Amino acid sequence: MRSETLDLRNHSIGSKSQISYRNSMHIAIVGNIGAGKTTLTGLLAKNYGWEALYEAVDNNPYLEDFYSDMKRWSFNLQIYFLNSRFQQIVDIENKQRNVIQDRTIYEDAHIFADNLHEMGLMTSRDHDNYRAIFDNITSFIKPPDLLVYLRASVPTLVNNIQRRGREYEASIRIDYLSKLNEKYETWIKNYKLGKLLILDKDRLDFTNNPEDLGAVIQSIEAEINGLF
Repeated sequence: MRSETLDLRNHSIGSKSQISYRNSMHIAIVGNIGAGKTTLTGLLAKNYGWEALYEAVDNNPYLEDFYSDMKRWSFNLQIYFLNSRFQQIVDIENKQRNVIQDRTIYEDAHIFADNLHEMGLMTSRDHDNYRAIFDNITSFIKPPDLLVYLRASVPTLVNNIQRRGREYEASIRIDYLSKLNEKYETWIKNYKLGKLLILDKDRLDFTNNPEDLGAVIQSIEAEINGLF
C-alpha cells in the first residue's frame, strides 16, 4: 500500500488526540544521510508524546573509522547497525509502546550494505554473510505500521550535512550520496511491507516552518487513521 508524494501547505500542527491507535504504534522515518530523519523523529515524538528511538551514531565505535576507510570497516559498521536496530525492535515489541524510529533495519541491508558491495567497498563473502544474518533476523520481527520516506536531492543532503557540521561526515563523497539515493528510490518503489508515506524534503522545511510541520503531521495522521 502506498501514498502519493505529499507537499502540503497551510495546515495547523496536529494534536495528540487526532490519532486513534492501538496499544502500540510504530512509525519509522527513513531517508538518506542528511535528509532530516533525526529532526523529524524528534518533532513527531514531541507532538504526539511518543518515544523517539534514534540511530546509534554518537556512541558508534566504527563510524569515524568507516568514513576514513570504508572498505576496511564496512562489514564491521553494518553488523553494528544491524545488531543495534534489532535490539531496538525487540525492545519495541516487548514493551508495547508508541515509538517514532529514526531509520530502520531494512535500510541497513537494502540500501547501505548492498551499495557498499556494489561499489567494491564490501567483499562478496562479507556481503553474503551479512545478508544471511539480516534474513534470519527479519524473519522474526514485524515491520513498522507506517514508513515515512524523506525524499531529498543530493544538493539538499549536502547542505544539511554541512550545516550540522559532524567532522566524520566531512569526507562523504557526492557519488556515495547519489548511489544511496538510487538505492532508496528502488527500495521504496518495491516496498510492500506496510503503509508508506513519501515526503518531498526539497519542498518542506519542517524544522523552521510550522506550516510545513503541520502538513507533515496531517498527512501522517491520515495514513495512520486509515489503518483502522
